[in-house]
Amino acid sequence: MTDALVIGGGPAGLMAAGELARAGRKVLLCDARPSVGRKFLMAGKSGLNLTKDEPPDQFLRHYDEAADWLAPMLRAFGPAEVQDWARGLGQPVFTGSSGRVFPVAMKASPLLRAWLGQLSGLGVEIRTRWRWEGFGTGLRFRTPTGVTDLRPAVTVLALGGASWSRLGSDGAWAPWLAAKGVDIAPFRPANMGFRVEWSAHMARHFGAPVKGAALCVADRRERGEFVVSARGIEGGGIYAVSRLLREGAALTLDLLPDLTPAQILARFANLRPGESLPNRLRKLGLSPVAVALVQEFARPLPQGEALAQRLKALPVPLAGPRPLDEAISTAGGITRAALTDGLELRALPGIFACGEMLDWEAPTGGYLLTACLATGRHAGRAAAGR
Repeated sequence: MTDALVIGGGPAGLMAAGELARAGRKVLLCDARPSVGRKFLMAGKSGLNLTKDEPPDQFLRHYDEAADWLAPMLRAFGPAEVQDWARGLGQPVFTGSSGRVFPVAMKASPLLRAWLGQLSGLGVEIRTRWRWEGFGTGLRFRTPTGVTDLRPAVTVLALGGASWSRLGSDGAWAPWLAAKGVDIAPFRPANMGFRVEWSAHMARHFGAPVKGAALCVADRRERGEFVVSARGIEGGGIYAVSRLLREGAALTLDLLPDLTPAQILARFANLRPGESLPNRLRKLGLSPVAVALVQEFARPLPQGEALAQRLKALPVPLAGPRPLDEAISTAGGITRAALTDGLELRALPGIFACGEMLDWEAPTGGYLLTACLATGRHAGRAAAGR
C-alpha cells in the first residue's frame, strides 16, 4: 500500500508531489523516462517563459471557454505566485518588454535542480523508468525489475497530453481511463505550425523569421514573429492564433501594420520610378522573406491602391495543421464533467488528474506552464485532503 502516488514528473506532477508531501503524506513519484522534467527542460532551451505578468482577468481570457473552470486555480496560483515560487527556489526572475516572465538564468535546468532538491528534502521518492501500463490488481507499472502493481490511498495523474511523445507525453493513458468510464475529449494539436505548399523559389527563405507583421484571423489581430520553414509556417505569432486556424479560419498578413494604405501609396510615390517591384517593396521596409511572401501569394501583382491593400491583407493559404506529435501542446483530454471541483475523477474515486491531461488549451507565452503548475497544486492539495 502506497500512501500517495504521483504518475508523471513534469511541472504538474512535481507541483502535486510537493503539495502532498507538505501535507504530511509519504509520496512516491513515478515517471516512464530516465529522468523527470524532460519537456520542461526542452521548453527552457530558448529561455524558460514561466508566466505572463498580466492582471488576473486579462490573464484568464487566454483560456477561452475553460477560463471559468480554471479561474479558482489560477487566481490561487497565478502570475504573481509563480514568480514568488521561482524566487523561493533561489531563481530570481525578470519581466521582458512583452510582459513575459523569465528566470534570470534563462534556463530551466537550475530551477529544476533546485525544485528536485526541495522535493527530496520533503521526502518525495522519485522512481524513473517506471512506466504506467493501466490497471491490474492496482495501478500496473513496468519497471526495470519487472511488472508490479501499486495500490495507493490516493493517486495524482500528471501524464501530459499527446504531443512530444519522445519526451513522455504520448496520450497512451486515454483508452485506459475511457475503459473505466472517464469521459475523454479527442486530442487535437494546439500551439502548432501549419503546412504550406510552397513553390520552389521559397526554398532559399526557409528558416527566415517574419518580423513586425500582424496576423489577422477572424476578429483577432496579433502582432508576432513566425518562421518560414520547409514544412510551412510556425512560431509564436502562429501559435497565438492556432486554435482559430485549426478550426478553419483564414489567415491574412498585414505586412506593414504601422502604415495605412494611403501612407503606403505616398511612400511608393516618393520612390524612384523604374525600379523593380521587389526593390520598391524592400525600400518600404519589407524584409527579403516578406517580399518573397508577397510574390508567392499575390501574383499577378496588382498596382497602386490594390497593391497597398494587398500588403495590408495578404492571404496565406494553409494546408492544415502539422501532426499532433509535433504540436507544443494538445487540446482535448479529460473533460470537466468527468472531474470534481478538486480534479478527482468521478468514475475513479481517489484518483486525481492535472496539467495537460485535462481538456483545456492556451497559447504559449507563459499561459501553458502557469496552468500546469496551478492545476498540479490544486490536485495535490485536494488529494492530500481526501
